Amino acid sequence: MLPLLGLCFALPLCAGLLEEARSWEDTSDQVGLRIPRQVRLLQRLKTKPLMTEFSVKSTIISRYAFTTVACRMLNRGSEDQEVTFQMQIPAAAFITNFTALIGDKVYQGEITEREKRNGDKVKEKRNKTIEDNGEKGTETFRASAVLPSKDKAAFLLSYEELLQRRLGKYEHVVSVRPQQLVGRLTVEVTVLERPGIAELEVLGLQNSRQRGSGRGPDDSGPPPSTVINQNETFAKVVFKPSVVQQAKIAQNGILGDFIVRYDVNREQSIGDIQVLDGYFVHYFAPKDLPPLPKNVVFVLDSSASMVGTKLRQTKDALFTILHDLRPQDHFNIVGFSNRIKVWKDHLVSVTPNSIRDGKVYIHHMSPSGGTDINGALQRGIQLLNDYVAHNDIEDRSVSLVVFLTDGKPTVGETHTLKILNNTREAARGRVCIFTVGIGADVDFKLLEKLSLENCGLTRRVHEDHDARAQLIGFYDEIRTPLLSDIRVDYPPSLVERATRTLFPNYFNGSEIVIAGKLVDRAMDRLHVEVTASNSKKFVVLKKDVPVEPRKVGIDVSQSPRPRGRGQEEPNHLERLWSYLTLKELLSAWLQSIEEPERERLRQEAQALAVNHHFLIPFTSMTLKSAPRTEAPEAAYGMSSTSMATGPETVMQSLRGTHLQPGPAVKKPYNPRIKISKTSADGDPHFVVDFPLSNLTVCFNIDGEPGHILRLVSDHADSGVTVNGELIGAPAPPNGHKKQRTYFRTITILVNKPERSYLEITPSRVIVDGGDRLVLPCNQSAVVGRRGLEVSVSANASVTVSIQGTVAFVVLLHLYKKPAPYQRNHLGFYIANGQGLSSNCHGLLGQFLNQEARLIGLSKSPAHPPVPEAGERSEAVLEVKGRQVPVVWKQRRIYNGEEQVDCWFARNNAAGLIDGEYKGYLAAHPFDSETAFGPGLSQGL
Repeated sequence: MLPLLGLCFALPLCAGLLEEARSWEDTSDQVGLRIPRQVRLLQRLKTKPLMTEFSVKSTIISRYAFTTVACRMLNRGSEDQEVTFQMQIPAAAFITNFTALIGDKVYQGEITEREKRNGDKVKEKRNKTIEDNGEKGTETFRASAVLPSKDKAAFLLSYEELLQRRLGKYEHVVSVRPQQLVGRLTVEVTVLERPGIAELEVLGLQNSRQRGSGRGPDDSGPPPSTVINQNETFAKVVFKPSVVQQAKIAQNGILGDFIVRYDVNREQSIGDIQVLDGYFVHYFAPKDLPPLPKNVVFVLDSSASMVGTKLRQTKDALFTILHDLRPQDHFNIVGFSNRIKVWKDHLVSVTPNSIRDGKVYIHHMSPSGGTDINGALQRGIQLLNDYVAHNDIEDRSVSLVVFLTDGKPTVGETHTLKILNNTREAARGRVCIFTVGIGADVDFKLLEKLSLENCGLTRRVHEDHDARAQLIGFYDEIRTPLLSDIRVDYPPSLVERATRTLFPNYFNGSEIVIAGKLVDRAMDRLHVEVTASNSKKFVVLKKDVPVEPRKVGIDVSQSPRPRGRGQEEPNHLERLWSYLTLKELLSAWLQSIEEPERERLRQEAQALAVNHHFLIPFTSMTLKSAPRTEAPEAAYGMSSTSMATGPETVMQSLRGTHLQPGPAVKKPYNPRIKISKTSADGDPHFVVDFPLSNLTVCFNIDGEPGHILRLVSDHADSGVTVNGELIGAPAPPNGHKKQRTYFRTITILVNKPERSYLEITPSRVIVDGGDRLVLPCNQSAVVGRRGLEVSVSANASVTVSIQGTVAFVVLLHLYKKPAPYQRNHLGFYIANGQGLSSNCHGLLGQFLNQEARLIGLSKSPAHPPVPEAGERSEAVLEVKGRQVPVVWKQRRIYNGEEQVDCWFARNNAAGLIDGEYKGYLAAHPFDSETAFGPGLSQGL
């Protein structure tokens, strides 16, 4: 008999599964009252099953994500105990496998056909599961088992999803909620995108999926211990917090959502088309198109249940949304309760006066009465149909209803099927309905079907979060229509089983995805034709896409992807095609009314899901005892110390061919490591090392706050420019200076092989090479692309390596409790200047290819005389044919950890540097011009 007590999949439309596992019960809670509460608490803590490892590994290939979650648990008690594993997964994901290792026994999940129950009905449970876990767009998987005393258990769950593009970004969300502090906790996300990765960022941990509008960047930065390794087409993000770091986030083990957000580079107007082993995927996301005018009717529930926060936040959101309407748009407002109240009897154009009047109308809405959903929708659609009919603009605009409600139909027509039929007949495919359900009491299933049947989207908004931001975020997704009536055609003789190819609208920041099977795998070209309408013309795009033979063997034997027993591993495009096809079959089944059609769709979806190992409402998962041919940890990708490397095999294979290898994650720079003395640090104090002459020279620059100094200027040759911006601070008491200046920003411009901009401050590093990446300085990270590598050592330094021949180190000087004359600032060190040319200039750069010697000094310059008290050791330095008086000094560099002897040039280095100080002032942080060069007089 299996020791598993319960297995629950809280998935969309999922029914007939086993009941949820029982909650943990601790017998120590039932001990008599004579035992103090503190003792009982200690007993519970001591005997509660311990989670020793929680690991999530995701591999994203061409926007398609394969994820495996592994959890190891230990029963420390003296009696058998029930252990529970649960995981929130994205609502759009399909589970593909589950394996349980209980002691020395292995139980493998097998996906089979589900028998029909309750006649021909399949119960829909999407609403309940979302309400139960309280998160937007997530479902919960839960399994429990009896674990013998002192024994171990491991659970492995795999699921897959296609990442959706919203507001110009893909977002991969991993739930990190182990329910307790974990000794080994790891989240590893690997991204491989053939067109190139753009704007990759890791957000701070989110406690809720309700993240607002998404209009601005998330400035919280990656969570502690996150390491990012990236090149042009490959990225690896690892989050591995210690127990102490976990406790600082949440002592109950509920850390939140770990979110990786990115986009891809786009060049071809017809989109990105990928072909592999008889399958293809077409990503279509055009940009730089003029927006289509919108005809939009906002239908707002003002029934009595909207009283209080819900209505107030909805009004606030609509105020913002109205301001976002464009001058070419037209709009109207409908309020409904048991009566339908229309602001205007027709749509009005967007003007300052109409926006003001619309806001006043919304402001005066008051909650009362019931909820006439059918009547409100009919009135909103009628307004749009009348406007389009009288103005003959159907082909040049998009008609939308934005419908917001918090309840169920209680007035007028209340039968769900009749409301759906009435709405479908009124809209006739020419009006798209976007629905928003507010709160927990809404009939979300009705709203979902309304949107599915009328080319729209639906969202749930929780009233206990910032509903205003959520509503604005939803509207942002549809605020800019770029194309309408999109049709994508492929030759019927060459393509079979293509997914949906007709789309009513395309909104800026989204994406159209089509997948299909090729009739002939040996074909060398695929003809693609896209037709659509935009605000100015009818668009036709045509292209013959080369079908290259498969160059990369995608071996994912260790990756989190399902394999049929004894079958060859299918490629990721086949998985993507089957995923999209299943989504469309389930959507069609949900919308279908005729029973024969529903049965045909059910059988087709069921057969496809079983063949490709997807758990859907028409399949079930059965746990069966599997033969133990080897150690369970090794058999299922776990080691005695940590999880297996997961998708490393596929990544090594891919990176070993046509992809540039990504920089290895290496130990960040330690400030104690001896690098070149050539630097600008402190107030600022400049140090120049002449290694062949065994000389070190130093000088000061008394700049003004806000001045930007040219440190290295080699734009014309190596393409490297480094500038530093000064910040001011009061001078210390009894000092000889009136003020101090420090470097608050170091900017680096790299022009070869591609232009990249780096901006370094004590708090963050911005890397912008066409895609912008922000790295906080309080967390270690390594990123790189095309010869440029940036390594951040938390709260210590930033190392920048260019083409392997130029390296700079920027030290971070941070104060916990700074004195009035102290400021967080930077120190700039040249670690490797081999790649800089002989024409290099700047306050430091001009000395890199020069030598110097001392004259008029009897003793060896390498060992200058130590002056007696009150004496000064002076000499003359000869450099660049000039003679400069210098005096011997001692300076501390490398955060004050090393003292150097140097010859000091006074008066802002007059005579030592070419020209005067003002010639080194840059006009802006990335200014690459210079007043000095090989053809100019050195006396400028």
